[in-house]
Amino acid sequence: MSNLAVSSFITVDDYLAGEAESPIKHEYVDGEVFAMGGATDAHVTISLNLASSLRAHLRGGPCRVYITDMKLQVERANAFFYPDVFVTCAAADAPEPLIKRSPSVVIEILSKSTEGYDRGDKFARYRLLDSLQDYVLIDSRRRVIDVFRRHADGWLLQPLAEDDRLELPTLDFGCTMDEIYEDVTLEPVIDEPDGEPITKVV
Repeated sequence: MSNLAVSSFITVDDYLAGEAESPIKHEYVDGEVFAMGGATDAHVTISLNLASSLRAHLRGGPCRVYITDMKLQVERANAFFYPDVFVTCAAADAPEPLIKRSPSVVIEILSKSTEGYDRGDKFARYRLLDSLQDYVLIDSRRRVIDVFRRHADGWLLQPLAEDDRLELPTLDFGCTMDEIYEDVTLEPVIDEPDGEPITKVV
């Protein structure tokens, strides 16, 4: 989803207070607040397909699946995000009603306007999460999935081929490309602006 900056600087406390009352979700990055834009049918369907599969697989265990509306804090980056899908298995996250902090897996659905940010600055901030093992990028315009997996010597990219399965070993989970893209009509988003995913308004 596209982001739009709506403030030059606010504190974390002011952000959280405002977010509790706002009808629009906002992400927060080191004092700046960015309104979340809408998503396409393909974007939403992919998110639901994957979240549903993960939920069914993890039901009854300690891990929980969250989509879009749950905030994820990256404390070391002084940031709060709304990932498209993420999973946390941390006991400390379980009682927290509004914010999670220790995801094992984060999944973002790519669009024309967000791809550069999701692959760049956002991933750099997510990498500061010690708990994160897999960062998955799923394209909403074509059947392309990239998995970034944490290894002892850093993060390694594993692009998936058309007949590959998405495997998330930390969750003992796997699914096919067909399951992820079920009922998805792949059409380029033609009404999104070119350029950076964040436009600052001052």
